[in-house]
Amino acid sequence: MNLAVYDVTGKQVGSYDVDPAEIAPRVNKQLLHDAVVMYQANQRQGTHKTKTRGEVAGSTKKLYRQKGTGNARAGGRRSGTRRGGGHIFAKHPRDFGWRMPRKALQAATRMALASRLADDEVKLVAALPIDASAAGPKTAAVAGMLAALGLGESTVLVAPEQHDAVFWKSARNIAGVSVTPVADLNAWALLSPRAVVMTTAAIDAFRAAAKSQAAAGRQPARRAPSPRPRSARSSGVKKGKEG
Repeated sequence: MNLAVYDVTGKQVGSYDVDPAEIAPRVNKQLLHDAVVMYQANQRQGTHKTKTRGEVAGSTKKLYRQKGTGNARAGGRRSGTRRGGGHIFAKHPRDFGWRMPRKALQAATRMALASRLADDEVKLVAALPIDASAAGPKTAAVAGMLAALGLGESTVLVAPEQHDAVFWKSARNIAGVSVTPVADLNAWALLSPRAVVMTTAAIDAFRAAAKSQAAAGRQPARRAPSPRPRSARSSGVKKGKEG
């Protein structure tokens, strides 16, 4: 497919040929779902806490005798069935994080970008309006570039080739805009916004990394050499004399 390359004013200055199948031959929706769920689960704090009946304040004395009052049987006031009592199934702090295999996450990242390219949701720019040589951050320059690309009202991921502190400071105050260099991209970062903006150098770096990852995945795993059997003489075992 042929993508248009724009400048910071929104004017087309060239084109870029890329095949989504080169980045990912197929898109596995289940793998993308598992990767997104993993990233979301790892962002959970897990600090929720409620008290059990053993943690709330109150006496453990039986409220009234078992029989003869005409009321239902009752124990202490800290029971979970009473107002002010503890929770029957109390929540405790826990870690929701889990990890997927590294190669599976790399494949999910490639599939995510390939699906965004196939859906024509990636905008390519020749260069960013702010770079490391700038005197300081300028939020207006980044906002003007996004408005010229027609992305002023959308959530946008800007993926430069490398981390640039000046550009990051220029974009961090814009609502719905996130900046992630190519080396830190993942499936969740690529799929969550409505559009992705990349430089031509950034997509070149991504394609080179995808090619090296695919080549490494095709190499067969090396098997450890099996230990050689030790003879009786080398093992130090002495043979007894036959009588």
